[in-house]
Amino acid sequence: MWDGTTSAESLARIYGRRLRLTLRKGIETTGLEQAVQRLSRYGGPVRLGQIREADGAWTFVLFLNQDGSALVACTGVRRTPTEP
Repeated sequence: MWDGTTSAESLARIYGRRLRLTLRKGIETTGLEQAVQRLSRYGGPVRLGQIREADGAWTFVLFLNQDGSALVACTGVRRTPTEP
């Protein structure tokens, strides 16, 4: 989890752009559209956290309430394998 908070509204705009980009490029995501909707409706600041699968196949972003005690939204993106 990162220190500090960010406005849910600004994150909704950022992740809305990411949604359009991933759709255009065919990148697999999970929960991204729902995360954008929830962030748009959420009125307060959020904290960000991140979880990566052990094999690196997926990275998940957690959007938590200000004190980190409740999940506001979550999204994941499948990582493309990197070349050696």
